[in-house]
Amino acid sequence: MSDVPAVPPRYLDAASSEPLHPAARQTLLAALDAGYADPRRLHHPARNARLLLDNARAVVAEALGVRVDEVTFTGSGTEAVHRGLLGLLQDAPGRAVVHSDVEHSAVLHAADWSRRETRVVPVDRLGRVVPDALVEAAQGPCVVAVQAANHEVGTTQHVPALPDLPAHAPLFVDACASMGRLPLPTGWSAAAGSAHKWGGPAGVGVLLVRHRAVWSSPFPADDRGDHRASGFENVPGALAAAAVLQAVVAERDEVGARQHALIDRIRAAAAAIEDVDVLGDPVDRLPHLVTFSVLYVNGERLVTELDRRGFGVASGSACTTSTLEPSRVLAAMGALTHGNVRVSLTRDTTEADVEAFCAVLPEVVAELRA
Repeated sequence: MSDVPAVPPRYLDAASSEPLHPAARQTLLAALDAGYADPRRLHHPARNARLLLDNARAVVAEALGVRVDEVTFTGSGTEAVHRGLLGLLQDAPGRAVVHSDVEHSAVLHAADWSRRETRVVPVDRLGRVVPDALVEAAQGPCVVAVQAANHEVGTTQHVPALPDLPAHAPLFVDACASMGRLPLPTGWSAAAGSAHKWGGPAGVGVLLVRHRAVWSSPFPADDRGDHRASGFENVPGALAAAAVLQAVVAERDEVGARQHALIDRIRAAAAAIEDVDVLGDPVDRLPHLVTFSVLYVNGERLVTELDRRGFGVASGSACTTSTLEPSRVLAAMGALTHGNVRVSLTRDTTEADVEAFCAVLPEVVAELRA
């Protein structure tokens, strides 16, 4: 039997990577012809590249409501996470790392690499940080890492509503899953985003560092203009990422409301199937994402069968290379860790796409359980 879907594929894995936005494609092609030179040089092509890079930084700052000098472009969202978190530790040898039990693996890997004491804060059944536990864990010098919204179940973390952290506990926010889709939370000293999550080109991350934050580069110094990054700037990629972020923020109220309603439809369809657990906060969440777990069904087989029907979805931990590995996030929530599916809509996903998925899902589950 052929593995090629019998119908045109419907891509429902935007949480892994959103398809390239039209604004990114147009901007990228134009910038490739104008942004190739070294922005540090003094000749005319270099000055053009410098102007493009400065413009990209200004556009991102305006879209996110931050200062221009707080924006740095990195080689990926993962790099932005590593630099943001580790930079807050660099000048404070005694600081521990405090993070929620549902952080992305990039945070865990950075904490492990730092060789600092690590304290893990539990979450409730929706995947939201337990405030009292956070206060207890943040005693003494530390850096606190709390994501803006969860990358697997979509639950937002109410970062502004968390208890006030003491001065010895600066906050790092991983906003890779939410940047552009939701307003940036407040109260952070450093934050990170990833352009391919909002429809920009892959290989472009955004590191935000507050101008009053005590932050130093945790990696070898470079002689580039921005001390928070290393290496030759990807000027065309940065400009394309900025153009898309501007477009996505401008349309997010309309797109978010439409996607929220479509995800509600999928949540209802999944919940109507016997022994299916729909996860995460049903309301206060990322607008485009839902995860559910199906009892008595292998997640990889479920994804494979849905792919045969023309639906590209994800399963297993979003932080691992194998769908066979149970989700650490779901385990932390006390949820079923196998047979799970994450559906995440692109900006172009239609009501017809969602209705087709909702019609196919019960059939596939019944076949796999037979």
